[in-house]
Amino acid sequence: MIRKTIKNFTRNPKNDILSGLTVALALVPEAVAFAFVAGIDPLVGLYGAFMMGIVTSLFGGRPGMISGATGAMAVVMVHLIQKGNEVGSALDTPIDNLGLQWLFITLLLVGGIQISAGILRLGKFVRLIPHSVMMGFVNGLAIVIFLSQLGMFKKTVEGESSWLQGTELMVMLGLVLLTMAIMFGLPKLTKKIPAALTAIIVVAAIVIFGKIDVSTVGSFIRDGGGDGLQGTLPSFQDQIFTLFYTLKGHWSIILSTAFILAAVGLIESLMTLSLIDEMTESRGSGNRECVAQGGANILNGLFGGMGGCAMIGQSIININSGGRGRLSGATAAIALLCFVLFGAPLIEQIPIAALVGVMFMVVIGTFAWSSFRILHKIPKSDAFVLIAVSAITVWQDLAIAVIAGVIMSALTFAWKNATMIRARKSVKEDGTKVYEIWGPLFFGSTTNFLTKFDVRNDPDNVEIDFIESKVSDHSGVEAMRGIVNKYQAAGKKVTLTHLSPDCKALLLKRNPEFDQVIQDSIDDPRYYVVTDILDSEV
Repeated sequence: MIRKTIKNFTRNPKNDILSGLTVALALVPEAVAFAFVAGIDPLVGLYGAFMMGIVTSLFGGRPGMISGATGAMAVVMVHLIQKGNEVGSALDTPIDNLGLQWLFITLLLVGGIQISAGILRLGKFVRLIPHSVMMGFVNGLAIVIFLSQLGMFKKTVEGESSWLQGTELMVMLGLVLLTMAIMFGLPKLTKKIPAALTAIIVVAAIVIFGKIDVSTVGSFIRDGGGDGLQGTLPSFQDQIFTLFYTLKGHWSIILSTAFILAAVGLIESLMTLSLIDEMTESRGSGNRECVAQGGANILNGLFGGMGGCAMIGQSIININSGGRGRLSGATAAIALLCFVLFGAPLIEQIPIAALVGVMFMVVIGTFAWSSFRILHKIPKSDAFVLIAVSAITVWQDLAIAVIAGVIMSALTFAWKNATMIRARKSVKEDGTKVYEIWGPLFFGSTTNFLTKFDVRNDPDNVEIDFIESKVSDHSGVEAMRGIVNKYQAAGKKVTLTHLSPDCKALLLKRNPEFDQVIQDSIDDPRYYVVTDILDSEV
């Protein structure tokens, strides 16, 4: 047991530590950028990334997966923070940054919801996500990461943003390409040195010692309105009573935002977990990850962090750099905190171009290039879902794209199965007409099922055989009940054969007289109808 625990914590300490340091460097501008998106101080994002990272790396369900402040959740936070600030400024005694205080309260609820999802074992539902949705999610995410990095090719002068031009653009592109070249070529020479970390150090050294004037982490933060990687950790404890007073009449926005943030965070985290499982050919625990994500968000709410979820870009950097154990994620989180507390002046000198180059390599490694080869080979419905999920991911966000993709896939599956219902007809020697039903009987196929029968012209004795069919839900049971009633209303005898005990119980509950209609057999199938519990409560 102890050996297994140690193996999960670290399989290769050197790789985990070096990979964690690489990830920590990449986390800095991401956390800062997402904090700006949400409209809060960069330090809130950085401390939030630390707390998310340390909790999920130690207690999460996927060793090697990285969590932190994310853009998907930042976009949802904006409206809540703006509304809170409006309420705070309108009070008789105005409260500054009330929206941020509301965010902390919301994160407590988010954590509670996510922990409940883990306890109720809802994490397993990520297995229901079709492969076409997963590929669309990965491709869309790669495009989103790429587009987010394009903003780094802008500069801000007197509050106005414009694209880099001329020499500035050439220098930026040169440093980005150099970073990518090192990351591409170094693994071909040796894999003992992490390529991403080496690329960042080399490019940073060229910029610092060559005194090249380019955008750095420090200038990026200051251009966005921050003061650098220094300051105090925000907290709401001193204003707790005033805070709850201001929430009177505004709980609806808190609760609705909490549920949305919890859903977005879990979907992105579980999708990332599934992707990392595929990359490492291992299996994590979705339910454990739900609990860890919830605990981390509660910690953020208590101590003034932004909150967040799993980060697919940084997780891929970690895996590709050799980080497999929990030590890699813990190292990244602790290193990030040390950068903020002790190494701020040094980290602020790292050129943004180096980090952009690392993220561009993540884009190349994330995008499922094989989707171009298989697009014309897979069913058109799967191809449509793949493209649609990619587009919705770019247009809206990851959570909406995944939900939409699952719904489209489910509807496609239901439609295909709805058209599969068949009825082979034959007549016995005694004149009894037999309908041998083939295919699933559920809500989507009940209409086709009913059209298979000719009640008016059928003989007086009819047998409906379900040996090659499965009644999947309550709609199917109701369709059977309806056709039996039609035959009986026409004065004809009908017999149902090869029904599961579950189907028999549901039919007899509504129509006890069906006891004379159902024929028992030693080879009756055994399966359950989905809505058995719901039906028993009606």
